Amino acid sequence: MGTRQDITRAVLDGAAAARRGDPSQTCPYPRESLLRTAWIRGYTAARPAPEPDE
Repeated sequence: MGTRQDITRAVLDGAAAARRGDPSQTCPYPRESLLRTAWIRGYTAARPAPEPDE
């Protein structure tokens, strides 16, 4: 399990990846890692919401 600093870093790194336009598959953490969950949380929060079709 990661420390609070590791989790915060993973969230920030995930958000940065989303802003760069990297695919979500670029997450560097293994599937069973708490840090993967944090990275994906940051990625999802930073990704722009799709515009609804009008």
